[in-house]
Amino acid sequence: MKFNRMYVVTAALAAVLLAGTAIAQGPHGHGGELFGPMLENMTDILDLTDAQQAQIKQLHENAKPTMKPLMEQEHQIHQSLMQLITSGTLTDANAKPILDQESQVHEQLALQHAKLAAQAYQLLTPEQKTKFAQVMARHQQRMQEHMQQHSQEAPPQP
Repeated sequence: MKFNRMYVVTAALAAVLLAGTAIAQGPHGHGGELFGPMLENMTDILDLTDAQQAQIKQLHENAKPTMKPLMEQEHQIHQSLMQLITSGTLTDANAKPILDQESQVHEQLALQHAKLAAQAYQLLTPEQKTKFAQVMARHQQRMQEHMQQHSQEAPPQP
């Protein structure tokens, strides 16, 4: 559960980090950036200034040389796994090394996102930090409710 909470917070902070890029890309993330609508929403919720958006965009640009190869590597790993699945040759022995590699790359990506999110968080005003904490608390509550609801559902019948 600790990992899930950290991941949710990191993802949300990463959304703040990338908000400047989403704004520059226009509605719905046109231009290939991830999380377009969510980022615009976070920008609206936190009322980021133009200066904050520019600073966050610069942080994102500075991170691209580190992040892009990791994302490409993660994509290639996923393709390798899908090839095993669709070829009918998946076994524990041939899947485990791929999954181990995927886990390592995912951890590296999460760490980079966390570092960038921490930098972006420092750009927020005290009021924005308070608002962000409130948004995250509501999100965490919804996630817990969702998890409880799904844990109470009966498993599908064979």
